[in-house]
Amino acid sequence: MKLKDSKTFSNLARAYMAECGARSRYEFCEYGFRYNGYEAIATLIDKIAYQEFNHARVLYMKLQDAEMKMIDNIDVCAGFPFKEKWDLLTNLQLLCQDELDEAKAYEEFEQTAREEGFDEIADIFKMIRDVEVRHARVFEELYNQMKDKSLYKKAKEVAWICPACGYVSFDKQAWETCPLCQAKQGYCDVKLPEDLYI
Repeated sequence: MKLKDSKTFSNLARAYMAECGARSRYEFCEYGFRYNGYEAIATLIDKIAYQEFNHARVLYMKLQDAEMKMIDNIDVCAGFPFKEKWDLLTNLQLLCQDELDEAKAYEEFEQTAREEGFDEIADIFKMIRDVEVRHARVFEELYNQMKDKSLYKKAKEVAWICPACGYVSFDKQAWETCPLCQAKQGYCDVKLPEDLYI
């Protein structure tokens, strides 16, 4: 079977569109966090948005490798979420759910690709799925920390680093304003579990 005649080809196009949509939604959310003074969270979301861009790039390259000289148009029929609004806490919860939904779709795409004999593409779907699960865990962690007000309060002393000037303090709570450069607390690095750093 040729890739362009397969369900895997359609799934590549759907996945590409989903990644493009995710990147845009994440940039909207990133803007909201930055606008509200949560610079560190905005930076994390921006990193994830860039990773979504690269997922789209990899998928686009696979579409371009589909034995065709030029692809004029690929009809894609799929639903895409439009849930995120301007409530920061809710958006983190919705972003987590979006990532889990994408991971589920990638699991199905991987299975189809393997059944159709496109193991390399199946491996790509699996790797992206693994990243999406990790993204979901990051959004869930940020949601939980923001909800229980532990973004800048910890049970034990940690290093609070100001990315604007490099100032470091060791305490259970981050400074309200950086004593060196006067950056607001929202600039201070957010502490994630080690297995979730992106």
